[in-house]
Amino acid sequence: MSNNNYVSFIGAGNLAWHLAPSLDNAGYAVKEVCSTSLKSSKALVNRLYQAEEKEGYDFSDSPSQYFIIAVPDDIISEIAREIILPENAILLHTSGAKSIDLLSYAASEHIGVFYPLQTFSKQKKVDLSHVPICIEAEDTNTEKLLYVMGKAISKKVLHVNSNDRKALHVAAVFACNFVNHFMKISEDILSDCKLDFDMLHPLIAETINKSFELGPGQSQTGPAKRHDFETLDKHMEFLSGNETIAEIYRVVSQHIIDSYPKN
Repeated sequence: MSNNNYVSFIGAGNLAWHLAPSLDNAGYAVKEVCSTSLKSSKALVNRLYQAEEKEGYDFSDSPSQYFIIAVPDDIISEIAREIILPENAILLHTSGAKSIDLLSYAASEHIGVFYPLQTFSKQKKVDLSHVPICIEAEDTNTEKLLYVMGKAISKKVLHVNSNDRKALHVAAVFACNFVNHFMKISEDILSDCKLDFDMLHPLIAETINKSFELGPGQSQTGPAKRHDFETLDKHMEFLSGNETIAEIYRVVSQHIIDSYPKN
């Protein structure tokens, strides 16, 4: 296996936007960026020291040792089938939901997963030093190299197999995507009444902080936890004009009621 810290990225989306510069700054020089979006690849290259735009998946002459597939989950296996790599290259994907086995289609003996457990948007800076990096590899030497690369950008690197990583990803959807969507619903409810979402900022911040400090189970409050059916009925009446949101409210409230039986 070649002994260098050069990296090539396949994909230039939200994750690559943050991960590539972090690796670049940590001594893992990004040499190439390949993306179906030329605008995205050009923008990412401009954030890096010596990277060049790359067309196509033929990397047979690439100087890189690490090839990181950072694309939507549904096209990882397609890229794995098409990519041509130099001898002894390490091929990685960054998905939380997909198994390492997706890369078995590739003509590479060294495959693995390098999954930063975080939500990424190009508009919001992320400090990766506090983000857990979940790694997995099929051989011991590759896993060691991934651990070293992870430690170069994060204080927390964990060996997580594909099944456990899927559990992490599902939990992350509840904790991140669903929570954010519920905040969007809150924003819409307030907007309909000409009220500002900013009014909820202190409440949201205290909810998150309390959950971290006491644990989610000890932090739960609200009418469903109290089995306050009179208030729940009033809320359902208020939401009666939107059947979908009312049903979400009903299902979540019932789950809270069932999770906290009345003493």
